[in-house]
Amino acid sequence: MYKLDLVSDSQYIFGSLLTISSKLDTLLERELREFGVTSKQWLVFLVIESLYDNPPTINEVAKTIGSSHQNIKQIALKLEEKGLLNRKKDLKDRRVTRLEITDKSNEFWSSTRPKGNQFIKNVFENISSDELYTVRVVMQKLLDNLTYLDD
Repeated sequence: MYKLDLVSDSQYIFGSLLTISSKLDTLLERELREFGVTSKQWLVFLVIESLYDNPPTINEVAKTIGSSHQNIKQIALKLEEKGLLNRKKDLKDRRVTRLEITDKSNEFWSSTRPKGNQFIKNVFENISSDELYTVRVVMQKLLDNLTYLDD
């Protein structure tokens, strides 16, 4: 008998999530290398572009990604050095820093989009729409549980 068969479903899924995360990060880093950005920088941009109508704060992005304020600040600094992001003080509360996508950033990320879309397509190849929806529901429940544990 294969030892993996003896592992409970929750242990298998937990280990698989960590393994998938590591493999996704490694493969995405390889894909993005030619553009001079990291997977974390790509994720920060994607979160800002996709989830916020107005420039979010560093803390908002950190909470969304499940990272620390300091990590997101460091990523934002690197993106700012590349001209892909502006850090701006909030007009109402000068202690708060907002992250604003630049015009150069929109052009830059548009150039990476075809390769990124192909990468995502390859990752989810041979997985049906129904399967993807089921995974989405389960992932949301996992994220909700993690949010509860983090509070």
